[in-house]
Amino acid sequence: MKARGWLAKVAETRSLKFQILSRTLLVMSALLLLIGVFQYVFMQQFMYQNKAETIRNQLAALPPNVWLRAEQGPDKGTSPFLPKQDFTRNNRQDGFGEGPRIFVPDLTIALIDDKGTYKLVSSQDEQSTLELAKEEYLNILQKRTKKQDHLILKDSKGNEQLVVFHQIGGGEPERPRGYQALIQASTSTGPIKDVLMRQLLTFLFLSMLAMVIGLLGFLPVLRRTLVPLSNLVDTVKRIDSGNLNERFPDHQGQAEMDRLATSFNSMLERLEFSFEAEKEAKEQMRRFAADASHELRTPLTSIHGFLEVLLRGAYQQPEPLLKALKSMHGESVRINKLVEDLLLLARLDRTPAFQKSEVAMDDVLHEMEHQLRLLAGERTVTFLLEPETLCQCDPDKIKQVILNLFHNAVQHTHPENGEVRLSLTRTDMGVEIAVHDNGPGIAPEHIAHLFDRFYRIDSSRARRSGGAGLGLSITRAIVELHGGMIGVESAVGEGSTFIVRLPR
Repeated sequence: MKARGWLAKVAETRSLKFQILSRTLLVMSALLLLIGVFQYVFMQQFMYQNKAETIRNQLAALPPNVWLRAEQGPDKGTSPFLPKQDFTRNNRQDGFGEGPRIFVPDLTIALIDDKGTYKLVSSQDEQSTLELAKEEYLNILQKRTKKQDHLILKDSKGNEQLVVFHQIGGGEPERPRGYQALIQASTSTGPIKDVLMRQLLTFLFLSMLAMVIGLLGFLPVLRRTLVPLSNLVDTVKRIDSGNLNERFPDHQGQAEMDRLATSFNSMLERLEFSFEAEKEAKEQMRRFAADASHELRTPLTSIHGFLEVLLRGAYQQPEPLLKALKSMHGESVRINKLVEDLLLLARLDRTPAFQKSEVAMDDVLHEMEHQLRLLAGERTVTFLLEPETLCQCDPDKIKQVILNLFHNAVQHTHPENGEVRLSLTRTDMGVEIAVHDNGPGIAPEHIAHLFDRFYRIDSSRARRSGGAGLGLSITRAIVELHGGMIGVESAVGEGSTFIVRLPR
């Protein structure tokens, strides 16, 4: 039971539905994670840049005398900037005169003179300072621009700070011309990172919530999407059980599945046709073997009987001996003819490549005229041949077709009152050869089987006159290998007409 449960879990993990679901979730998770990382990075840069611009605007808004007082203040530790806890005071008198002090919240401000000397002006935490090397300050001053890119540095306590530089120059009466100084303002990046982290957590929470909701909605959609595939699997199971009549549904609303079902249906039709053809071929082979055995057994039995009669003493009597020898010779001729026909049919079944050439069919029939008249005996023979009738064929094989049809007509007509007519006409597609006789005709129920092997209309007819029933089968095989068709038109009491149509 445990093994079966484990196999069921393995089969479930290998199912298309599970793989689509798991891989979709994996792709969605990767995309959301990537979006979160990019959002964090871009928002961090944006907020740092925005904070730096805000600080620059605050510094630029301060009047120039503020920086002069900060630079030249006589009282140690005196600053025009209020500490954080005193920002509510509006007016105060100190050594710099009367008027409001300027408050810039959450900033540590330092003044760097034109010699690179660092002077802390205002700080939220006196123990946390951020002082660069003098060379770095001088390099910044030499750029001679009032707008510098912000920097992310760590202070003396290891805390990350956003540092913004603002240049102030001469032009005031108190300063010499060309004088340059640098204002350094720094603030902790902690609040910005807190905001970014809250946004990231919010994004992750909403992403997980969206994935859960999407999963709950995706499962029914996925199950419904895979219904056509499940139908194909069920149909394959029924076909695998041996029912080749099953067909795949080919109108399920999915173009790919419909095309696949149509292809499978075409394949099944060909397989069913092949199996039926194989079944029919086996049945024909069985009948063929039985008929061939029967046809060969009859003359062999006759020859065996005559030999027994001769061995009993009849060979000493000239008249019975001659009669037996003639009968055995006739049966041996029949056996030889039957074997030759069987070998010819076997060769035709392998579809040999005929050596076709363009011939004048009227010349071929004229060459056979003498032979056919001898075969007809006292019967009336008429030739209606259209001249210059060209056709691509093997002349020897077509002569055999004409001979078989003519011999069949002779066998079924009266020796003296019989009439046989051979006609040749040109058609749009090629040529048409017709052999007509005034024999007894053929009943409709026999016409469909005339070209089957060993088929005879009159099974009681003597085999000596009726033949083995292979002539018409050989004729049809030769005609079809030429790409032509053969048919028969007949009515009881009105004779029969066998028509051969060959392509040009």
